[in-house]
Amino acid sequence: MPVYEYRCEGCGWEFERLLSREQAEAPQACPKCKSTKTVRKLSTFCSRSTGAGGSSSSGCG
Repeated sequence: MPVYEYRCEGCGWEFERLLSREQAEAPQACPKCKSTKTVRKLSTFCSRSTGAGGSSSSGCG
């Protein structure tokens, strides 16, 4: 299951949830203030692969 990132519109708290795609569409309550006025953030990710010669190729830090 993917990790989704959220931001609370009420208190500004940012949090993550491990959810299925279907669950991620439902409103998520803020763990700090319990508000359901939350928005899902656009997440970034990093991908690494090993080339044929064993060298690592990535755009990650």
